[in-house]
Amino acid sequence: MSTKPIFHDFFVNSEISASFILQTLNTLQGCVYLSDNNQPCIGFLPERYVLFKSGKWQNFQKTGFNVYQEVIQAVELSTLFPITTPTVSTATSGFQGGYIGFIDYNFAASQFTLSPGLDQPQVYLGCYQNYLRLEQDQWIFYSHNEPAQAQQDLLQLQRLLKQYDPDPMAKSSGFHLTQACQARWSKTEYQQAFQRIQDYIVAGDCYQINLTQTFTAKAEGALIDTAEQFWQLTEAPYSGYLKVDDFELLSCSPELFIEFSAQRQLITKPIKGTMPRDTDPVQDQLNKQKLIDSPKDQAENLMIVDLLRNDLSVYAETGSVKTPQLFAIESFNQVHHMVSEIHATLKTEINPLQLLLSALPGGSITGAPKIRAMQIIEELEAAPRGAYCGSLGYFNFDGTGAWNILIRSIQKYQNQLSIWAGGGITIASDCDAEYQECLDKVSAMIELINTWQSQDH
Repeated sequence: MSTKPIFHDFFVNSEISASFILQTLNTLQGCVYLSDNNQPCIGFLPERYVLFKSGKWQNFQKTGFNVYQEVIQAVELSTLFPITTPTVSTATSGFQGGYIGFIDYNFAASQFTLSPGLDQPQVYLGCYQNYLRLEQDQWIFYSHNEPAQAQQDLLQLQRLLKQYDPDPMAKSSGFHLTQACQARWSKTEYQQAFQRIQDYIVAGDCYQINLTQTFTAKAEGALIDTAEQFWQLTEAPYSGYLKVDDFELLSCSPELFIEFSAQRQLITKPIKGTMPRDTDPVQDQLNKQKLIDSPKDQAENLMIVDLLRNDLSVYAETGSVKTPQLFAIESFNQVHHMVSEIHATLKTEINPLQLLLSALPGGSITGAPKIRAMQIIEELEAAPRGAYCGSLGYFNFDGTGAWNILIRSIQKYQNQLSIWAGGGITIASDCDAEYQECLDKVSAMIELINTWQSQDH
């Protein structure tokens, strides 16, 4: 298969938002969007895809426009999704045709410990030969299919787009909550889990645990109807959206897990350390400076840097793992974050997909040491995380790509909706401060999602 698209053509101007295009194409199988750090792409109608749900794999092949048939065969990801290791520079970055999908936390954690999953898709990976990219204020249609087939697919897509009113208000009334989004844990229950972690730390079981809690709601309609407002609220560089049957995943993630670059270069940027933003510029700067000067947050960040350096070193060339940036501060709409950066060079014999699967779940959302941290998480948290703290992203056919950490993300399966938040607990942590940090991270998202309950339906 060629790693360069055979066909491309103008699709629509950028005044038509990604969320509106997704709403329009949402009846198509495998509809997916990645902001990819300001390199947006939209995929649809994969040539084939695999799904892991309820403990079993399913493999589907495209047989017509939006028509799929299950193929009964063993699912070997490396065979179904062949990737060549990137060795030369490419002129164009971002998605260029390849494999897009997500891997949930519990599927990844089950490599290391017992981690039962939710009854919803846990892994999805599709081969996308048709996709849109936003380039110079235009959405451009690309295809790796033969020109005649690609032209036919483009006409079908444009026909679908013409059937919809571009007025965003015309598309906002389908989704609504039937039960408000609220915390599953009381503060007392959080305090009890926090104290158990402190006991484990004192006993020498662990150094840090990423304790998270879920905020749940019941909802009807398509989650994609809310996407534009969430993306405007957060302006997150690794946001995205994926729909598989009656499962939707809406990501507002600020965190890169691994970027796979040319010459087998790897970059990971763990986030650990948070302070809220403030509308008063003086107080906002004080909050930022407090994070910069925080020995507790630096120690927490360094633990995860060491963990990720160790994870990468298994698959990296000897001596290639470097840390060019420690404790940098990146500011987002609701919070300031402490972010470090690790670089490495992938061994020539290692498939990038192999590294991704083995390195998940990311250390920034487990704790240290990693396996014991995951065991403690299973004991203390009230429910499986599902897609939260998993990863959403892509590989190009040449092995380049980028995968996020699914924080600040909403998952909806049938009428069940959840938003999660958490933070790293160390011996120096204060329970009230950690509890407040959870709220700082998601309060704006919960306030926004709850506005859909008050709308008249």
